[in-house]
Amino acid sequence: MSTISSDLNDSSKAPFRGFGGIILAGGLGTRLRSVVNELPKCMAPVAGRPFLFYVINYLRLQGVEEFIFSLGYKHEIIEEYLDDQFSTLNFQCSIEEEPLGTGGAIQLACQKATEKNVIVANGDTLFKIIGNEVFSFHTEHDAECTLTLKPMKHFDRYGVVELNDNATVKDFKEKQFYENGLINGGVYVLNVENFLAKKFPLKFSFEKDYLEQYYRQGKISGIVQDNYFIDIGISEDYNRAQEELKQAPLDLRQIDKNWTLFSDRDGVLNQDKVGSYIFNPDEFIFYDAVPETFKLFKEKFGRIIIATNQRGVGRGLMTIADLDEIHKKMTTIIEAKGGKIDAIFYATSIHDDDPIRKPNTGMVLKAKQRFPEIDLTRSIMVGNNVSDMEFGRNAGMYTVFLKTTIPDIVLPHPAIDLAFNSLPDFAKAL
Repeated sequence: MSTISSDLNDSSKAPFRGFGGIILAGGLGTRLRSVVNELPKCMAPVAGRPFLFYVINYLRLQGVEEFIFSLGYKHEIIEEYLDDQFSTLNFQCSIEEEPLGTGGAIQLACQKATEKNVIVANGDTLFKIIGNEVFSFHTEHDAECTLTLKPMKHFDRYGVVELNDNATVKDFKEKQFYENGLINGGVYVLNVENFLAKKFPLKFSFEKDYLEQYYRQGKISGIVQDNYFIDIGISEDYNRAQEELKQAPLDLRQIDKNWTLFSDRDGVLNQDKVGSYIFNPDEFIFYDAVPETFKLFKEKFGRIIIATNQRGVGRGLMTIADLDEIHKKMTTIIEAKGGKIDAIFYATSIHDDDPIRKPNTGMVLKAKQRFPEIDLTRSIMVGNNVSDMEFGRNAGMYTVFLKTTIPDIVLPHPAIDLAFNSLPDFAKAL
């Protein structure tokens, strides 16, 4: 059988531990004043959402599980946004009572860190690093700080970083026009203990007073990541972000084998027990015509993945063995009808801030680890709850809502692309 069942709360089965992360989100956005209207820079609206939304969710998909937000200017706005839109995120805030500079802000936030090494990112810059590669590089080189470097051509807005043959930083070059070079992408992996041991003053610059003063000791390294990069600090790039981060409308006619279908289980495939759980295979009852839809899904999609919260296991009301028996029945029937399921991921935690539990994106991260070819911009999440839709949005997927259990949901909804009465109705539209 091709189906793979995984209890993703068992850390022994995870390819690597989740990371801790610091996001610097205290900027004033002075150069964007005409468009941010007195908002902190990271809250500048981009394609209908604060820019910070994209930074948070990209880092989540790279394995960051515990966030520290370094805040200053109008921090209340950001705190309210996080409480409202990211209530299930595991985060805390570090508040500057007065501007401390980038170094002072990181130093203050590091005092809240629980991990030996943390990823540090800017809230006004999206650099799509490959988190596992950067973190592995950092530990393998026993670096105190690892810079992620973006190759650029024909620029004068940034300085250049030069590397030695062993990937340690050789020199920092001042801003001027360069034909080509490596720029500091603003995402770091930092050894917290070593950084704090330097006893910097309360206010200082991370770039000038730390990086440029200590790189000669050979403990500051750089890794090149030639991936998507945008810094919204000037209006030209802010306007560019509006187009580049905007998601095109979902066109079902475009679906082919490059697309992946993610689906919830209860209330989507089978009849839900409102206020309870499906405890055994006898209680697992498909909605009419659902097994047959998977033959069509198999023809249309390259991958088909189930992502389901199963809190009943975490509450001790059922076991993993019970869950596996239910999924054995589900997949056997679907395969007998000519369909397939490539993987089943489930979150058993009872805690909403568990990184695996929807709407958090841990199950997507695990799916990407198992199937690296998955393109989330060509993926659809199907579900019957708003949390399913938020899960899809947080991962950068399209979303399809089924009205099986909430027939009177108010549409249009910012987290929903399309809505249907049932899974077979969705299948008929393909």
